[in-house]
Amino acid sequence: MTKSAATATAEHSATPTAYINAHLIDPESGRDEPGGIVVRDGRIEDIGEHLRRNAPSGLDVVDCGGNILCPGLIDAQVFTGEPGSEHRETLKTASKAAAAGGVTSIIVMPDTDPVIDQVSLVDFIQRRARDNAIVRVYTMAATTRDLGGEEMTEIGLLQRAGAIAFSNGKSSIANTRVMRNILNYAKDHDALIVHHTEDPYLSKTGTMNSGEVAARLGLSGVSRIAETIVLERDVRLVEMTGGRYHAATITCKESLDVIRQAKDNNLPVTCGVSINHLTLNENDIGSYRTFFKVRPPLRSEEDRAAMVRAIDDGDIDIIVSSHDPQDTDDKRRPFAEAADGAIGLETLLSCALRLHYTDGVALTTVLKALTINPARLFGLEAGRLAVGAPADLIVFDAGEPWVVNKALLHARSKNTPFDEAKLQGRVKRTVVAGVPVYRYPDDARS
Repeated sequence: MTKSAATATAEHSATPTAYINAHLIDPESGRDEPGGIVVRDGRIEDIGEHLRRNAPSGLDVVDCGGNILCPGLIDAQVFTGEPGSEHRETLKTASKAAAAGGVTSIIVMPDTDPVIDQVSLVDFIQRRARDNAIVRVYTMAATTRDLGGEEMTEIGLLQRAGAIAFSNGKSSIANTRVMRNILNYAKDHDALIVHHTEDPYLSKTGTMNSGEVAARLGLSGVSRIAETIVLERDVRLVEMTGGRYHAATITCKESLDVIRQAKDNNLPVTCGVSINHLTLNENDIGSYRTFFKVRPPLRSEEDRAAMVRAIDDGDIDIIVSSHDPQDTDDKRRPFAEAADGAIGLETLLSCALRLHYTDGVALTTVLKALTINPARLFGLEAGRLAVGAPADLIVFDAGEPWVVNKALLHARSKNTPFDEAKLQGRVKRTVVAGVPVYRYPDDARS
């Protein structure tokens, strides 16, 4: 996998630093104890309780004040506007939002203009990230030309160019023959196929979850069947081909039944869920609030609770922000006409902590779905606290309350459904390859 020049330089230029007086949490090893770490040349040199109060001589020292120190988050579903719609978001602004939210690695989706379906465009993203981003940026290339769902891309060439997975973005592949061929071809290259599970014919005219709330608001609905019918088909194709498959964001309890059965049958199937579907439900749409219009749509409270239980049980593998910036003109429209999507990089960790404080999910379990699980799924070296691991770290105060002010967020677009929400958990420091890329309040908007 290609490492950007900026990251490589950082790993050799970062000042050797000891982080002491920390509460260490490492979801991979289960470490949950007071201690500290030593970072040198962009990697973790030492870790443990013996570094809680004392640091080796000759190092810069950062006192974490008893706050949690854990691996930086890995966000596996980030839509940006670059190339083609830089007015919505660029790699530079997305990376700043990520750093402020404790996200040290982002995987960008191929839904750009032009679509990331050629080697030259994978290379373009890598060069732009090297020159402008302050966190690690990885590319998910398109599975079909122009995301059209009919002509398969050159998966092998794109993988060699640096693409770490393949997706049709926010469009499901309706053509079963094409999907079968993609999984067959991907198996030969041990490539991961990430798929948006939503039947385009059943969901085309829908604007929110089908049910009583949609009927009361007079809005067309998207049935849960639109999701499960694609997921069930895909699992059958995985059984046929043996290709590695990841359902990008599932949203309903019926989909969980499909995933559990696939895993019980030892199929190479995993799934993710967006933070929106873990912390919000269809009732939040209220009086046609378009910042809550996302794709797939917000489901019922019963479905939301089922998603949370599945995180707790380990049936859902990863949590993503599904960061999808949209400009004001596209959101300030009648609900049915407004664009789908919500930003989420900067609020991902704090919203995920709601699962811990409100729903009773263990903190280590929440962090596992945000760190080591996506690292393993996408073959990344990050996501753990261990000697020799990359020093991609965050320090956060899990108890500090704050109120979201969309005007102060680092993302270029401001379409957050959490505006004025009261959250708990504030990122204090974000470190990538041993280099601090965000410090609160030094880098906070004022």
